[in-house]
Amino acid sequence: MKWQEVRKLFPNQFVLVSILNFHEEEDKKIIDEVAPIRSIPEENANKEFFNVEPGNIVYHTSNEECIVHIRKDPLMRVRRI
Repeated sequence: MKWQEVRKLFPNQFVLVSILNFHEEEDKKIIDEVAPIRSIPEENANKEFFNVEPGNIVYHTSNEECIVHIRKDPLMRVRRI
């Protein structure tokens, strides 16, 4: 499912999605296709964001595109999506 479709199904809310397809541009992962799992109440969004399984992401549907910024700091531990 495209991000625009998720935005229509879950307007103006946080959603937990599984990333199915993405491409990289410089320091960004542009998410092309996702599978929505469930909506997330706003009060739980921060907790859910930090506890997602690899390959999933919590994102707000007010964003026109689903983009993950890649940090390449050698002192930081990063889980790859």
